Amino acid sequence: MGTAQQHDRRTAGKRLLSLFSAAAVTFAASVAFVTGAAPAAADPIEQCTPTVGAIVAVDFGPFGGGVVRGCDTTPTTGYELLRDGGFTTEGTQHDGPGFICRIGNGSFNSGTRYPTPAAEDCVLTPQATAYWSYWIASPGQASWSYSPLGAMDRKPKAGDVDAWVFGGTDVGGTTGRPTFTPDDVRAGGGTTPTPSETPTDGPGVPVGKIDVPAAARWVNQQLHDGSHVVDEGADTPNYFLTTEAAYALAAAGGRSPALDKVVARLASGATEYAYAAGPKEAPDATAAARLALVAAITEGDPRNFGGHDLLGDLEKNVCQAGPGPGCTAKGDFQGASYGDGQALAVLALLRGGVVPPAETVTRLTQLVCEDGSVTSILIGPGEFCDGDPMTTGLVALVLDEAGGHDSTVAKSVAYLKKAQLRSGAFPAYNGSTTGSVPATAYAAQALRALGEVRAADAAIWWLSREQLADGGFGFDEGAEDPALYATAPAVLAGSGTSLVTLTTKVPEPTDPPTTPPTVPPTTPPTTPPSGGGPDLKKGVAYLTSPANLHQGRYYTAGGPTGRADFGLTVDGAFALAATGHDNDALRTIVDFLDQGGEDGEARTVHDWTNVGSAHAMGGSMGKAALLAQVVERDPRDFGGKDLIAGLADAVCTAKSAAPDRSCADKGAYTYAMSVFGQSLGVIAQVRAGETKAAEAPIGYLAGLQHPSSGAWPSLVPPTGDADVDSTAMAAMALDLVPGDTHAAAVDKALAWIASKQLKDGGFPGAAGNSVNSAALAVQGLSLDADKYGKQITKALKFLASQQNTDGGFNVAREGQRGSDLRASTQAVGGSTGISFGVLTRSLVGTTPNPVPSSSTAPVIVTPGDSAGSAGGPGVVNAGGPGSGGGGLASTGGQALGLAAAAAVLVLAGWGAVVAARKRRTTAGGDL
Repeated sequence: MGTAQQHDRRTAGKRLLSLFSAAAVTFAASVAFVTGAAPAAADPIEQCTPTVGAIVAVDFGPFGGGVVRGCDTTPTTGYELLRDGGFTTEGTQHDGPGFICRIGNGSFNSGTRYPTPAAEDCVLTPQATAYWSYWIASPGQASWSYSPLGAMDRKPKAGDVDAWVFGGTDVGGTTGRPTFTPDDVRAGGGTTPTPSETPTDGPGVPVGKIDVPAAARWVNQQLHDGSHVVDEGADTPNYFLTTEAAYALAAAGGRSPALDKVVARLASGATEYAYAAGPKEAPDATAAARLALVAAITEGDPRNFGGHDLLGDLEKNVCQAGPGPGCTAKGDFQGASYGDGQALAVLALLRGGVVPPAETVTRLTQLVCEDGSVTSILIGPGEFCDGDPMTTGLVALVLDEAGGHDSTVAKSVAYLKKAQLRSGAFPAYNGSTTGSVPATAYAAQALRALGEVRAADAAIWWLSREQLADGGFGFDEGAEDPALYATAPAVLAGSGTSLVTLTTKVPEPTDPPTTPPTVPPTTPPTTPPSGGGPDLKKGVAYLTSPANLHQGRYYTAGGPTGRADFGLTVDGAFALAATGHDNDALRTIVDFLDQGGEDGEARTVHDWTNVGSAHAMGGSMGKAALLAQVVERDPRDFGGKDLIAGLADAVCTAKSAAPDRSCADKGAYTYAMSVFGQSLGVIAQVRAGETKAAEAPIGYLAGLQHPSSGAWPSLVPPTGDADVDSTAMAAMALDLVPGDTHAAAVDKALAWIASKQLKDGGFPGAAGNSVNSAALAVQGLSLDADKYGKQITKALKFLASQQNTDGGFNVAREGQRGSDLRASTQAVGGSTGISFGVLTRSLVGTTPNPVPSSSTAPVIVTPGDSAGSAGGPGVVNAGGPGSGGGGLASTGGQALGLAAAAAVLVLAGWGAVVAARKRRTTAGGDL
């Protein structure tokens, strides 16, 4: 994930990387619950039950205390749960009260907020080794998940549990996990109510039925020449989706001429699909497995499919050790990368009559998390594990077929039963309350095969309600656009089969059939809507709407004070510059920044850049300078400051000694704690003609690239992670450097980005299948659009699928629906594919919009703190008898909106910032 997102996860208002220090207090298996004093705002802890309200737990272990619980019977957001649960907060001086730097509670040490000023001055963003982070758990979830949304965006449900923990972690979440479980602090005295045998007892879900023939007709309509799927805008087959079509047609109608044509096309394209690396290289394990399953299902020969011995090649290419190229750990099929690919390869061997190598099956068991879910990523042993229902369903089926893993399968079935929503659906990921069609279909297949018929029937009933008039299925609950990857598993589930048992072979008849044929639907199929990328005019209208753009001049950080989020504001300006759809609005923003405009707290843009001060921030100076360059203003006199000179002064000559964290290393910019920040500074200096002055920063940035994969990490100093967002940004920065010194590094980075594209065209990011990551990937891959045109087209279609009716964009495909400003700025700007090296948006002839009269909402003040009793180890309940009064800190933790965005974009600047490719000459077009 991007470092901006890393910093976002440290704020209450954005995505928070919610991880806890391994050095924190270790709790015994049985955690004591002690009633203690707490601020009066907290609801009594006993009023929160498994069906009413939510619990928040804050661990003061690193400061000599224990875990303090709070209750809110009517939480609206995760932030309100923390506040109304009786905790006080304090933000940073730079970013305001919304950036949670300290937390306190009256039940521990008289309400002292931690960390204390002696340990953390809370001037700038806290360091990655010591900050408050955010975890969530839904009812029945046995382990914590770090929140894909920030506390202000997350909407807790009844029975949910949130946790705030202090410490350090790596970006991947493999260290620093909480040492207490959700059950330790859950409503009901710290115990979890025993889940019902079936999660659908409440609503009384009836048995439903999927119209399989209608779905099959829709699948047929997606076939080009009746033989294969072609992505819109492409002219080559999408073999992955073509295999999905083959599975669906086989399940719906058995052997048929239509299916035979598809199988023949897959056979003729086997080399292109599975052996693209060449005949002497290992095949793409997932592709080879998919083709082998097609052969097995349709009574073909997987040992001679398209001229390839698919089974033999899978057997020969099993990793003997890891990590290494194409291998995460011993037992991986080379290049499988994801849990479903590993599972399908094992299944392909089983269906071909081959006993899979024992280590390949063992690897599947290593993907099973503590709660029984299965992670979709081929994680290494001991890495952070957070699974999902879709992968769990598939892997449970395969392990059951392999045999010898009954306890593991039973554990996964128990997880599925707990994860099932009361509607009968399954979410795409833990903690989500929105049904996912693919997840529900795979879970239904597994539950039926493993004897949980009632739960499977409930899932089918929900799927039947999601089937569209044309017969297809969308990805998520309420989706209106059908998708093949969602429709195919729904067809298998509706046919009562799975990839384990699916076959076109007709069994010998025994008794006459008693079930009448399915009646075709009365509504004729309709052609799915066509479309490429997002509607950028609608996107711009969302970004410039009065409800979002405060007085037409800046985006706020939330709350009644009118505090500006300058980083997000610059992102919005980049998006407007890239599209050219509202140049007057762009002029208004730029004039406000350049002419020293003040926000509601009398702050200017340079209270954000800190140029000329002891805390000058390289990333934010680079970002502001870049905006000046884009709109043809002078970065040497922008807002009255010379940002180019400021960048030159900010180049570190050596690594700073602790506790000073201003310089990560020689060549880094001061307080540029991310690859994004470093890249922004490089771009701005090179665009200003200061390539010589930027030599050390360029060298430092280049040295952060992983030599084997070509990816970049998120944080500076690096932590070993690899991130799509940061890789795209770094590649664009280095590509701007004159000469070909970094050409090979850029090419390697683009190839790595392309390899991370998900099946629906999206890209993985901090929030899941991320809009931000997809948009940045488009910008990065556009550096070589001729080579990566197919990937760009798929990514644009993904972005279009995440655009809402108001023109804005979701944060990610998973989770809560609703437009997010930060995601929308990135999606609008990124969809153009224009790099900032050539983007120019002249403001000549434009007129700034008039500033509307302002109306200020009343400030809501929470009463001050009252001293509470000292706490101790164990779990303390806030709001119990005799609790002391108190509210949120006067430093800004009142009922204000959160100012998270500013800190994120100060340091990282991931927004709409893109680098320039010297070989492109396109200016920002009217797209």
